[in-house]
Amino acid sequence: MEMNLTRLHELTVILYAICVLLYFIDFLHNNRKANTAAFWLLAFVWLLQTAFLVFRIIETGRFPILSLIEGLYFFAWVLVSLSLIINRLLRVDFTVFFTNIIGFSVMAIHTFAPNQHGGSAVESGQLVSELLMIHITMAILSYGAFSLSFVFSMLYLIQYNLLKKKKWGKLLLRLEDLSKLDHMSYVLNVIGVPMLLLSLLLGVLWAYISINTLPWYDVKVLGSFMVLLAYSFYIYKKVVIGLQGKSIALLNIGSFLILLINFFLFGSLSRFHFWNL
Repeated sequence: MEMNLTRLHELTVILYAICVLLYFIDFLHNNRKANTAAFWLLAFVWLLQTAFLVFRIIETGRFPILSLIEGLYFFAWVLVSLSLIINRLLRVDFTVFFTNIIGFSVMAIHTFAPNQHGGSAVESGQLVSELLMIHITMAILSYGAFSLSFVFSMLYLIQYNLLKKKKWGKLLLRLEDLSKLDHMSYVLNVIGVPMLLLSLLLGVLWAYISINTLPWYDVKVLGSFMVLLAYSFYIYKKVVIGLQGKSIALLNIGSFLILLINFFLFGSLSRFHFWNL
């Protein structure tokens, strides 16, 4: 029973991560479709959280806020509730996005904290291992999005040079138009950035649960945050500054080179990451 509840908690965290991704898209583009989908997904998360909360009240015979772990869960429930209210009544979308970043972090801490469901040491170790797997999976997915974005930027530069030199031919016809290549590159980065952010948050949580610390000076740790900053800077230049064309494509390619340095060079030098991610 406890492990089944834990699986539902893990599903809630995954759904919450998708919700944060949708709110990030709305945060950048005021996309009402993404906002609506995120709202209803968050509402479903809230229903699951409320069901868990009611179950604990019935199980313990009291309101479950007397321990740190119980308090964290109630805090996460409050944040989700406030997000729904703000989204539906006040329409302050920036507040909703950042509130859900905090809510996701708190929910993840509650879900993967050792012995928080009263299970055995083996079950606690399994939860921590699953947290690590989710962290690695999300990192790989974000790297995949960045890689495809890099490909689109390279195709953009090829198309740009062909048009500039007026080299008409089959290659030019087989490539997409510049605006579509630029847009696809941007969309993939919009997907990759929040995914990498959530992956890093889960990685920090795993480190503090497993070894009680995180060596911030480790080159791989620093490199991962450098990758996040590089792609965040790309989105800033694209959305806020309005950088277009060849310049933004080159910036995206430069960000991908930082990713490669982090993946291969920093991964081999790291004493903390025993896997190369």
